[in-house]
Amino acid sequence: MLSQRIIACLDVKDGQVVKGIKFREHVVLGDALEFAKKYSDEGIDELVFYDITASSDGRSVDPDFVKKLSQVLNIPFCVAGGIRSVDQARKILNAGADKVSINSPALERPKLIQEIAEEFGSQSLVVGVDSKSDESGDWVYMYTGDGTKTVKSKRSTWDWLKEVQELGAGEVVLNCMNSDGTGEGFDLRQLKTAREILSIPLVASGGAKNSKHFYEVFKDAKVDAALAAGAFHRNELKINELKMDLKKHGLEIRI
Repeated sequence: MLSQRIIACLDVKDGQVVKGIKFREHVVLGDALEFAKKYSDEGIDELVFYDITASSDGRSVDPDFVKKLSQVLNIPFCVAGGIRSVDQARKILNAGADKVSINSPALERPKLIQEIAEEFGSQSLVVGVDSKSDESGDWVYMYTGDGTKTVKSKRSTWDWLKEVQELGAGEVVLNCMNSDGTGEGFDLRQLKTAREILSIPLVASGGAKNSKHFYEVFKDAKVDAALAAGAFHRNELKINELKMDLKKHGLEIRI
């Protein structure tokens, strides 16, 4: 059985880690490279870096920044931020990233998923999906790193998940916007539905604050990995303690 992964997420703006609530009101927390090394040293399984305003600004994440990350890490890491072409993906992977993640650029041009998967293999490609629930259903949002540019796409979350899988995505990170930063736990309803749709790895994102939240999402939603940001950044959740607690409760966790 494959180990269930614990991932730390770093939302980065101008080289600084930021964190908000429901993708709004971001507060600067510190240097991205320092956070990266800290989590790597503490035993996190994987790191995800989002240059949160790259897509909305019409630019791509800086390969030089990715290279600096690779020099302080000894664990797998994934990079996202305005990657709109195979060439841009190649630059990020060549700079040291293990995977690239695309979100808004995939919604702009879905064929990008297929192009990157065919060039580098599905294992190198993650599709991030920012999903928000309202009275009409669950919908995918774009450009969520900048509140002034965020828009609701015309795609339902569930139709989009089916499409990205068919196009060759190797993994999906489902960012549940309603629970992001709340500390009230993962959105189990959305994640259970996503698990029924997807046969590829699924990563839970949004709302984690304690080990109970992680245990619930692994057991109830059967996700392959779960990530946290603010709870780690604020030292509310210790990586080693989290892993030991989950392993004690019977989960397959890498210590």
